[in-house]
Amino acid sequence: MPISQQIAQMVDILPDADQALAYELVKKLVLAWDPDYTRATAAEDAAMSEALEEMSSGEYVTHDAINWD
Repeated sequence: MPISQQIAQMVDILPDADQALAYELVKKLVLAWDPDYTRATAAEDAAMSEALEEMSSGEYVTHDAINWD
Protein backbone atom coordinates (compact mmCIF):
# COMPACT_ATOMS: atom_id res chain seq x y z
CA MET A 1 0.00 0.00 0.00
CA PRO A 2 1.39 3.45 -0.89
CA ILE A 3 2.61 5.50 2.04
CA SER A 4 0.07 8.24 1.31
CA GLN A 5 -2.76 5.75 1.84
CA GLN A 6 -1.16 4.52 5.05
CA ILE A 7 -0.91 8.09 6.32
CA ALA A 8 -4.53 8.79 5.40
CA GLN A 9 -5.68 5.68 7.28
CA MET A 10 -3.70 6.67 10.37
CA VAL A 11 -5.11 10.22 10.28
CA ASP A 12 -8.65 8.82 9.98
CA ILE A 13 -8.14 7.05 13.31
CA LEU A 14 -7.43 10.32 15.14
CA PRO A 15 -10.06 12.50 16.81
CA ASP A 16 -11.26 15.43 14.68
CA ALA A 17 -9.14 18.02 16.49
CA ASP A 18 -6.01 15.93 16.00
CA GLN A 19 -6.91 15.33 12.34
CA ALA A 20 -6.91 19.10 11.83
CA LEU A 21 -3.50 19.32 13.50
CA ALA A 22 -2.14 16.50 11.29
CA TYR A 23 -3.52 18.27 8.21
CA GLU A 24 -1.80 21.53 9.16
CA LEU A 25 1.48 19.69 9.72
CA VAL A 26 1.32 17.98 6.31
CA LYS A 27 0.37 21.28 4.68
CA LYS A 28 3.36 22.99 6.33
CA LEU A 29 5.70 20.22 5.11
CA VAL A 30 4.37 20.43 1.55
CA LEU A 31 4.66 24.21 1.46
CA ALA A 32 8.23 24.01 2.78
CA TRP A 33 9.07 21.53 0.00
CA ASP A 34 7.21 23.41 -2.75
CA PRO A 35 5.84 26.84 -1.74
CA ASP A 36 4.06 27.53 -5.02
CA TYR A 37 3.02 23.95 -5.89
CA THR A 38 5.11 23.83 -9.07
CA ARG A 39 7.50 20.94 -8.37
CA ALA A 40 6.73 17.65 -10.05
CA THR A 41 6.58 14.43 -8.08
CA ALA A 42 8.58 11.38 -9.13
CA ALA A 43 5.45 9.88 -10.72
CA GLU A 44 4.78 13.12 -12.63
CA ASP A 45 8.39 13.25 -13.81
CA ALA A 46 8.10 9.68 -15.09
CA ALA A 47 4.84 10.43 -16.90
CA MET A 48 6.30 13.53 -18.54
CA SER A 49 9.41 11.63 -19.65
CA GLU A 50 7.26 8.88 -21.14
CA ALA A 51 5.12 11.44 -22.97
CA LEU A 52 8.18 13.18 -24.39
CA GLU A 53 9.57 9.84 -25.63
CA GLU A 54 6.24 9.00 -27.28
CA MET A 55 6.10 12.39 -28.97
CA SER A 56 9.71 12.08 -30.17
CA SER A 57 8.94 8.71 -31.75
CA GLY A 58 5.72 9.96 -33.37
CA GLU A 59 3.38 8.01 -31.07
CA TYR A 60 0.64 10.58 -30.74
CA VAL A 61 -2.63 11.67 -32.31
CA THR A 62 -2.88 15.18 -33.70
CA HIS A 63 -5.66 17.52 -32.65
CA ASP A 64 -7.03 17.51 -36.19
CA ALA A 65 -7.22 13.71 -36.31
CA ILE A 66 -9.84 13.63 -33.52
CA ASN A 67 -13.53 13.81 -34.32
CA TRP A 68 -14.64 16.25 -31.62
CA ASP A 69 -18.37 15.95 -32.46
